[in-house]
Amino acid sequence: MMSTQIDQQFMQRALELAQHASMQNEVPVGAVLVHEDKMIAGGWNQPIARHDPSAHAEMVALRAGGLYLENYRLLNTTLYVTLEPCAMCLGAIIHARVARLVYGANDPKTGMLGGALNLLDVLPWSHPLTIEGGVLASQSTTLLQDFFKSRR
Repeated sequence: MMSTQIDQQFMQRALELAQHASMQNEVPVGAVLVHEDKMIAGGWNQPIARHDPSAHAEMVALRAGGLYLENYRLLNTTLYVTLEPCAMCLGAIIHARVARLVYGANDPKTGMLGGALNLLDVLPWSHPLTIEGGVLASQSTTLLQDFFKSRR
């Protein structure tokens, strides 16, 4: 499936959240959770501020989405994230039963959808997940590269 203008709009919002993370001296990753074409939750990386190694953008958005929907199952949702998810986040996405995942930049170090490893090929997942990668990838990559250059 090709990304749509709507995908790009929601990914743009995720990029804004990633920029917010950068301003907080967190790795600039942002995520937006959408249900019925409406953004119901958003998040950005916050492990430093929250003293919580699990406070990745995806996890923050999933937690907020669960509260919004009053359900731990996030059925019929799409998660937009600026960076390919790690193993922890991909596991949470699948367990939450997110229907669709749209991500921006590939992550060759910890990405679990082909960047470092394709976890979906290794483990037998029982819940289908539609995946669209590379949406606004250049903007996501530039944001991450600029962040790490400024820290060297």
